[in-house]
Amino acid sequence: MAKVTDMTTGSPTRLLVGFALPMLLGNMFQQLYSMVDTIVVGRGVGVEALASVGAAGWLDWLVLGIIIGLTQGFAILISQRFGAEDFHGLRKAVTMSALLSLVTIIVFTITALSIARPLLELLDTPAQTIDGAHLYISIIYMGIPIIVTYNLLAAVLRALGNSKTPLIAMVIASIINIVLDVLFVMGFGWGIAGAAIATVTAQLFSCLFCLFSVVRIPVLKLKKEDWKIDGATCKELLRLGLPVALQNAVISGGGLVVQYIVNGFGYIFVAGVTAAHKLCGLMEQAGSSFASAMGTFAGQNLGAKKYDRIREGIKKALLISVVIAFSIAAIVIGFGRYIVRFFISDEPEIVAQVVDAAYPYLVIMSLCLFVLYALFVYRTTLQGMGDTMIPMISGIVELLMRIGMVFLLTSFVGQYGVYFAEVGAWIGAAVLLMIAYYWRIGKICPKQKTNIIA
Repeated sequence: MAKVTDMTTGSPTRLLVGFALPMLLGNMFQQLYSMVDTIVVGRGVGVEALASVGAAGWLDWLVLGIIIGLTQGFAILISQRFGAEDFHGLRKAVTMSALLSLVTIIVFTITALSIARPLLELLDTPAQTIDGAHLYISIIYMGIPIIVTYNLLAAVLRALGNSKTPLIAMVIASIINIVLDVLFVMGFGWGIAGAAIATVTAQLFSCLFCLFSVVRIPVLKLKKEDWKIDGATCKELLRLGLPVALQNAVISGGGLVVQYIVNGFGYIFVAGVTAAHKLCGLMEQAGSSFASAMGTFAGQNLGAKKYDRIREGIKKALLISVVIAFSIAAIVIGFGRYIVRFFISDEPEIVAQVVDAAYPYLVIMSLCLFVLYALFVYRTTLQGMGDTMIPMISGIVELLMRIGMVFLLTSFVGQYGVYFAEVGAWIGAAVLLMIAYYWRIGKICPKQKTNIIA
């Protein structure tokens, strides 16, 4: 039976670490098979193929981010009803989430496949890479039904305090993906298409594993009446899910603008930024995992009306995240150049150019990683408390900062403007989220004033 965790009692530090570590490992495995795609393509096919995968990266995240946002929003209501021990409402939230996800699958699959090529052309994708990028992203988009189903199932499990099952699913998927990557790309010679097929196939196995676990949870033993459409529940799910999805879509919009600028510097620079992005994705996982833990923690404790625990939990999550961020920065600065070289195999001068493009990006990102981690923690805490509007607005701030800075800075400092624009976007969003959190927690849980008598 899949385990669930009540996060309304016990040590916040122990609960957050216990929840976050399996999720961190799962996220790292997820990033691992994304990196394996990049490494196998970069070393097995070449720099142009690597640039093709990179050119499709933000299109992939555009759809994936919206899907993750929707399911994260759905999970907020699920965690709150679980914390309140409203098990009938919990089952209704799960079934309505499933029905809304089915609609999402139909709409997104048709739309994404239709706009893929026009978007790549709009982004001024280099001629050497556009066909490969379109092939890669089209196969990924065909797997949208699997992506939506997996993210919904994983979100349900995490909302109930179970982060270990998604971890096991990711481990299985990573191993399958690595084996299939090597087999399809290097063995069968399928090139970029082989990498995409391997990814979708691996996701299918992780999806089935999570499904097997969810149907075995006693509180989720669904009855026929649970599937009756409940307009109020659907409305609440969309109220929570749409702002998170829109937030991710807005962030992706900024990323697409950055990709347009990156494409203008040529495919060598695109390849370098692609390699760096994959490593940055791995670097982000600790902050993302503790943030997700804090989101579930906040949601359950809000449902249980234990507001002081939310205040205590975020302090612990921030402290742990910042320590990890600076530890990662030290490793990246020391070994970043050597790590990037694992991604590519080409003429020595081309490899050197790719590394020269990637390493400064890694250094700047790693030194400012603590800002991103704080952004994650404040954002998911607010979402867990039922506030999805401020996080959505923070996504708009992030978009405006990223676009404004990338155009301004690249005019003065060239490609370095791409690196600093990302950091500027983080800072703008983090400041807004921090202010919003302290205002909101102060409103629902004012600090008690203590009179000190001399």
